[in-house]
Amino acid sequence: MSTVTVSAGARLHVGFQNLSLARQRLYGGVGVGLAEPRVTVVGEPAETVDCDDSLGQKYATRACDILEVPGVSLTIEERLPRHVGLGSGTQLALSVFAATAAAYDLEIDVREHAPAMGRGGRSGIGLATFEDGGFVVDAGHPTARFTTRPPAEGDWTVPPVVARHDLPDDWRFLVVVPDVAPGRSGESEDESMRAVVERADPAVADELAGVVTRKLLPAAAAGRLEAFGEAIAEIGRKNGAWYADAQGGVFRPPAGELVEALEDCPVLSGIGQSSWGPVVYGVTDREHGDEALGAAEDALTERGLEGEVFLSQAATSGATIRAEDA
Repeated sequence: MSTVTVSAGARLHVGFQNLSLARQRLYGGVGVGLAEPRVTVVGEPAETVDCDDSLGQKYATRACDILEVPGVSLTIEERLPRHVGLGSGTQLALSVFAATAAAYDLEIDVREHAPAMGRGGRSGIGLATFEDGGFVVDAGHPTARFTTRPPAEGDWTVPPVVARHDLPDDWRFLVVVPDVAPGRSGESEDESMRAVVERADPAVADELAGVVTRKLLPAAAAGRLEAFGEAIAEIGRKNGAWYADAQGGVFRPPAGELVEALEDCPVLSGIGQSSWGPVVYGVTDREHGDEALGAAEDALTERGLEGEVFLSQAATSGATIRAEDA
């Protein structure tokens, strides 16, 4: 039995490849694991479940039930902001599960157990970046199994990864986190997704297939920043067309204003909204990072918004697990 530290980076969710029930596979996420910011969980065996975070307590209780261990004592040393588009729920759930298992020296397959932890029901990006980092495209789910509602909780498998690439070391992702109401999650997100899926235009999925195969994947494989940025921006806007009624526009307010402002910055490309927002992102290189940060700070100030702005490399590996014998 050990004291364990698990640390996992955030992720950006660019969008889905298909939301139409008229196509054979539904969802199919596209996203990028980030080196920063991170969630860090420290755990050790215990007779009961104890965590200094209410959501962490919930996940720890579930993890102990799945692993059939008596309990775990957890401390969340670093947190991701919740429901802003950085994948906080998945990274916390998987970090808690991995820490609980490692505290008891149990070898586990996080992908296999993610559905029981309530993760991977739509997108597999968060799980894939927890495993290996990088730029990831997943295969989505068979449409016949999902219809307009997902299966019962836990009754699914996480979408397989169909493409993964490390991105160049000198690329930097600009991340803007405006201090506004969080994005959708839980039942609200499920209801919104059902409404979108029920009326999604299949022609958009057909257009996205071309963008992914002919633009995005070649650009990621070759490390061509401008082409990569153009492709993820196009994917984000086409996804926004699906979500426009649900979120009040191609991008939710005020993300749309920030996207518009950052599109005028010559050192940035690939401007978009992560998941339901409000996080807005773009891609630049190390040389132009300061200029990109300045443009984002100006965009917030000019719109009377507060928030956080930072740069991150793409993660080149998954979560780290470090154990010390008790």
